[in-house]
Amino acid sequence: MTTKMLSLYSTTMTEKMPSLYLSTINPHFSIISWKKKSFPVTGSRNLFTTTVHASRSKVDHQISRSQGHEEESLLLMRSVLGSMERVYLKRNPTAKAILDLVKSVDDADHICYDHLAFRTFGVKGHGIESMASFFLDYGYKQQEELRFPAKKLKALWFSPPSGLPHEDAATGSGVNGPLPRIFISELLVDQLSPQAQEIIEKYIETSGSGYKHATLASALGSLTWKKPFFSDFQQLAKESEYAAWTLVNGYALNHVTISTHRLKTHLTNIRALNQFLQENGFKLNSEGGALKVSPDGLLLQSSTVADSISFKFSDGFTESVPCSYIEFAERLVLPQYKNLRKEEVKEFHRRDGFEVGNADKIFESTSKEQLTRRTG
Repeated sequence: MTTKMLSLYSTTMTEKMPSLYLSTINPHFSIISWKKKSFPVTGSRNLFTTTVHASRSKVDHQISRSQGHEEESLLLMRSVLGSMERVYLKRNPTAKAILDLVKSVDDADHICYDHLAFRTFGVKGHGIESMASFFLDYGYKQQEELRFPAKKLKALWFSPPSGLPHEDAATGSGVNGPLPRIFISELLVDQLSPQAQEIIEKYIETSGSGYKHATLASALGSLTWKKPFFSDFQQLAKESEYAAWTLVNGYALNHVTISTHRLKTHLTNIRALNQFLQENGFKLNSEGGALKVSPDGLLLQSSTVADSISFKFSDGFTESVPCSYIEFAERLVLPQYKNLRKEEVKEFHRRDGFEVGNADKIFESTSKEQLTRRTG
């Protein structure tokens, strides 16, 4: 771990370290429980009778208190996501420029994220579960698994918690708007060459139990393993650009995705948005065409080419490496709801989930081929 991260750890912290998240991400939060607590259950008949006949005001107070805890918990989660977003925008000027541009012509206070995406190494606990545990603790639900054999990857996506204002009732923009889906992929390290496995496992060993604190590392923009050698980065890049990207970026946000169908202007149509961005000089990922369309025609996606960042390797070399990018997704209304009026359509009426074919092409946003391609 980095010196910055080590200074945050205490020998008395618990495994989920809620107090550390609170003090690191927002020092004004008071300590709250990591998981929801239920009211105590007792076998006492007298206590049961007393509870049943409790005053309405007392019951209302208990409900209000429970809701208050949920609101505090939600605020904490948004604060962590906000820290991840700030790191992402600081490192990726293209993403910030596009968000600012879209806000300038659309509703600046309501730019919604369809999903946030992360990359991981699928070895010794550092894979999908290392990032997923945080979201599961806050009520996210695991959904389908996706496989990418050629890239030696697998991914899981997670839907936002139910019972919270994560859909149409939510207001706000970005991580303060409707809660996004979460997409987490992992490299199937055991399918790589022995040499590549050796390189990755060498750095994983320096991370120790860092996988337990993947969310914190993402929020701080820190690696949990030692800074790599340039020679190791080059070697991994020859076999897996995904592996090389993860080695230097760690658990940082790989991309955020603007939900185009929630925009207010003509940009709600992703084709119009793509044209608008290209006219303003932004380079889109051209793998399979700028627009990626699912076989059912209901999920349309596009993305920019990743920004590059200057990275100083531990052996003294300073080189440009791929960082992150921004994606766009339009989810069309499902056939069974096609007769609904526009104002009646809610998020659950639209195509959900992800598509392997689309995602496989979106992954190429960080590839050398896309980074070195001329605009057009």
